[in-house]
Amino acid sequence: MNEILRQIGEIGIVPVIAISDVEKAVPLARSLAEGGIPCAEVTFRTAEGEESIRRIAKECPDVLLGAGTVLSTEQVDRAISAGARFIVSPGLNSKVVAHCADKGITITPGCSNPSDVDKAIEMGLDIVKFFPAEQAGGLDYIKAIAAPYKSVKFMPTGGINAGNLAKYLMYEKILACGGSWMVKADLINASRFDEITHLCEEAMNIAMGFEFKHMGFNAANANEAKNAAQMFETLFHIPVKAGNSSIFATNDIEIMKSPGYGKKGHICFSTNSIERAVAYFERRGIKFDKDSARFDTKGKYISVFFAEEICGFAVHLAGKEPNIK
Repeated sequence: MNEILRQIGEIGIVPVIAISDVEKAVPLARSLAEGGIPCAEVTFRTAEGEESIRRIAKECPDVLLGAGTVLSTEQVDRAISAGARFIVSPGLNSKVVAHCADKGITITPGCSNPSDVDKAIEMGLDIVKFFPAEQAGGLDYIKAIAAPYKSVKFMPTGGINAGNLAKYLMYEKILACGGSWMVKADLINASRFDEITHLCEEAMNIAMGFEFKHMGFNAANANEAKNAAQMFETLFHIPVKAGNSSIFATNDIEIMKSPGYGKKGHICFSTNSIERAVAYFERRGIKFDKDSARFDTKGKYISVFFAEEICGFAVHLAGKEPNIK
């Protein structure tokens, strides 16, 4: 996976934008970044698309900018010249894909069936757009056609919204989702950029899926931890489960058998993707204790602590089980 696609995967959401007034382009891009989505696919559906890309590329270099609805090699050249860093097409046009390969620019062509995916693989691609996602069968259809293609990931676009975003992103073969619900034309045309920022923040919260998981307390030793757990059990009839390094009183209270992270203990929040969450927080300047990170055999995060404590409690992220069926 190349660097552009890696960054898109870390963000998880690609706003798909049709701009009819170039004066709206830069403030729109800034509102996306302020809302936590420093990424945009500006489509060639309007005559203003190319100039909008040019202005955003110049004024907002930190926004990962792509050109969408690219239908010809000529449009590829115009998009690159304007400052687009990736190309998105609604279908699998062999000439367009080959032209992008020759230019060394990332392209995600639209695929909606196994034959398209086969052709994309033959052309050296392992990330494809799935379009139109909901109309073509949605997540269930993606799962069905993804099964034979172990190395391919998808970027579904079309019918994605706040209601189904998390469901898509929880599937391990989804790189990111494209959508326009946070950048609708009426919001852009009315310069309601604060509202767009709010919708982006809402979308990122959905994508992250943060939930409180448990609170951990540091006991001085295993005996103190055992006594504390028994107290919870006696007082509240809470089931207790002992582990190697801690004792759980239900799933919400963890008592460490020896002092662990944090002066007083730790707080755990789960998230749909630790990888995306770490990138999301780091874009906001929030640091992690990378020495605390634990990984599975595939190199995916199991957990990681933030660098700073809150009221004497260390805070860490834990991943939710991915949707692999």
